[in-house]
Amino acid sequence: MRVSGLLRGRRRQRRLFQAVVLGSLLALVPSAWEFLGQSDRVRTVADVPSEPVAVVFGAGVEDNEPSPYLAHRLETALALYQQHKVQAILVTGDNSRTDYNEPGVMFQYLVDHGVPAVRVVRDYAGFNTWDSCTRARRIFGVDRAVLVSQDYHVRRALELCRAAGIDSYAVGAPEPRDLTWYAGTVRELPGAGKAMISSLLHPDPTFLGPADPGVARALADAAAGPN
Repeated sequence: MRVSGLLRGRRRQRRLFQAVVLGSLLALVPSAWEFLGQSDRVRTVADVPSEPVAVVFGAGVEDNEPSPYLAHRLETALALYQQHKVQAILVTGDNSRTDYNEPGVMFQYLVDHGVPAVRVVRDYAGFNTWDSCTRARRIFGVDRAVLVSQDYHVRRALELCRAAGIDSYAVGAPEPRDLTWYAGTVRELPGAGKAMISSLLHPDPTFLGPADPGVARALADAAAGPN
C-alpha cells in the first residue's frame, strides 16, 4: 500500500509539473507571436522610414500634466516631427470622464513645444491599444504610420495596427530599466493574449462614431507649406 500510494503521489506530481510547463508555454505563445512577427518593424528616430502620421498612445496624466512615461512618448513624437519623419501626430488616449483627458494633455504638450495645433489630432476614445489602432484606421483614415510607445509595448501595438489595416513602424521611447519598466513588461504577457484574440476577431472599438477629417486636414496643411 505504501509503495502504490507513493507511486500515485509521484504520478500526480509529474502531471502537475507537466501541466504547469504546458501552461507556461501556452502563455508565452502570444508574446513569441508578437516578437517574431514585428521585430524588424521596431526602429529608432534616426532610422525609421518617413510616414505621414505618428500615432502616440496615452499613458496616464497627473494634474493635467503627462506622466513621465507619457512625456517620453511625446518627446519621441516631437523628435520625429522635428526631423521631418512625420507630418502630423495623432494622440490617442482616455477621456472617459470630464476630469481626465489624456489626449487634451498630449495635444497641449506638443503645441507648447512648437507643433502647430492643426498638425496634432486628438482621439478621445483610445481606451486600449486595439481601440486606438482600429479607430486610427476607421475613424481617422490612417493607413501608414509610425507608432510611439515604450519598447515593451510597441510590438503589441504593431501587431494590432497591422490587424486594423495600418502599415506601420514603431519607435520605443527610451526608458531606464526600473520597477515601472519591469511592471509594464510583465503586463504585456496577458496583453499579448488579448491582442492575439483582437487581431483574429476584429471587434468593434468601445466607441466608433463618424469619420473625423482631422488627420486629412493636418496632412493638407503640411502639403500647403512647411511649419
